[in-house]
Amino acid sequence: MQVRFFILFITLFVLAAFNVIINSGCANIIPPSGGPRDSIPPVPLKFTPSDSTLHFNGKHITITFNEYINLQNVREQMIISPVYKVFPEVNFKLNTLTIRLKDSLEPNTTYSFNFGNSLLDNNEGNILKNFTYIFSTGNEIDSLMLQGKVILAETGKVDTTLIVALYNNGADSAVMKERPRFMARQNGKGSFAFKNLPAGTFYLYAFKDGGSLRFTDTTQLFAFAGEPVITNQNNDSLILYAYASEKVATVTAPAGVSMRKQVGAAEKRLRFQTNLVNEKQDLLNPLSLSFDIPLRSFDSSKISFCTDSAYTVLSNYTFRKDSTGKKIDLVYTWKENTLYHLILDKDFAEDTTGKKLLKTDTITFTTRKINDYGKLSIRFRNLDLTKNPVLMLIQGDAIKGTYPLSSATFSQNLFLPGEYELRILEDRNKNGKWDPGVFFGKHIQPEIVRPVSRKITVKPDYENEFDIDAPSASQ
Repeated sequence: MQVRFFILFITLFVLAAFNVIINSGCANIIPPSGGPRDSIPPVPLKFTPSDSTLHFNGKHITITFNEYINLQNVREQMIISPVYKVFPEVNFKLNTLTIRLKDSLEPNTTYSFNFGNSLLDNNEGNILKNFTYIFSTGNEIDSLMLQGKVILAETGKVDTTLIVALYNNGADSAVMKERPRFMARQNGKGSFAFKNLPAGTFYLYAFKDGGSLRFTDTTQLFAFAGEPVITNQNNDSLILYAYASEKVATVTAPAGVSMRKQVGAAEKRLRFQTNLVNEKQDLLNPLSLSFDIPLRSFDSSKISFCTDSAYTVLSNYTFRKDSTGKKIDLVYTWKENTLYHLILDKDFAEDTTGKKLLKTDTITFTTRKINDYGKLSIRFRNLDLTKNPVLMLIQGDAIKGTYPLSSATFSQNLFLPGEYELRILEDRNKNGKWDPGVFFGKHIQPEIVRPVSRKITVKPDYENEFDIDAPSASQ
């Protein structure tokens, strides 16, 4: 009995051990799932004709890659230099890209086809950025280069949607009537580079392209080099300052700003907004009424300005109308934490479409308290006073204050709290504001605004002091 029990025990033990071994072995042979994502863009393997070939006289180019490819927005992305009149036929199938030329080729000319961000692999969408194919119809590949940066003159920021263009023709009208000879795009930092240029003299511009490769709209950004560029000379990196000669006027109400309108009668009623924020009036600025449409008439005698709950009538205030007819300022020396009323008769104003108020309107508001403000003091290091600097304080896209500087220190006892971006305007004509350039016939560059590298936060009821490096010309 004991022997039989022992044999059974040994048998069960062996079977259990064998099962563990079998299961362990099976676990080891299961292949791992998944794996790292493919992050490598397509790699060109073969060019027909070869890249950088000389004496090119064909109409057909084939490029084979190491994997299946895809093309997206090739007409918008690809830049051909010199600029082609007829865009080539560009196709792909599996791992092969084909280019069929439809335009005639110039003799002794280097051509480049830059695909921008249009070429990617088919599976993961990895972009082969700025892939370029080059050939020459002559004895050599042109190798000169021109590079620089486009900066928005009014803000010091960049707009990478502008194209950069080189022209052979130096006439001012060429940028509006002709296609450029060469084109380049900016990278994310506003920098551009022309490669494979021939020796020669060119005229350099940047502008927003509407599809015609011409500058056609003076409300759009535009930039020009002050002098012709000669490609076979040692050019430093060029900076173009873009500006818009005219601005498209828009009226929008920021968060918290009061918009005066009547539901159901918006098409008939005179519409305007105030600069009140949450029904609070800034002690440092006038009360502003901004109208959607310019005013035809304005009668200040049909406005009553009062204070307190008894509606005590006030004096010693004035109204100021701007040159566009779309803004009226009430200028007054405000008292802190005080209740005011502005009573507008229905006939106080009429816009150029004949709209008036439908009934008398009253704007009631309270001024801020003194301790709502902070004291602000900024000391600038290395500030060039010979350039007539004007300090600009910015929140979002709005200029909250401009202050001409006669010394390297700015100080103000009352300043609205918040985070501010700082800029320095080089005020060439000393009028206290930024002025755009004038290209046609005058070639006057815009005034330059340079951003300060750090922001400041003004705290209420606090002495806010900052030591800041002034921006340099290289910024």
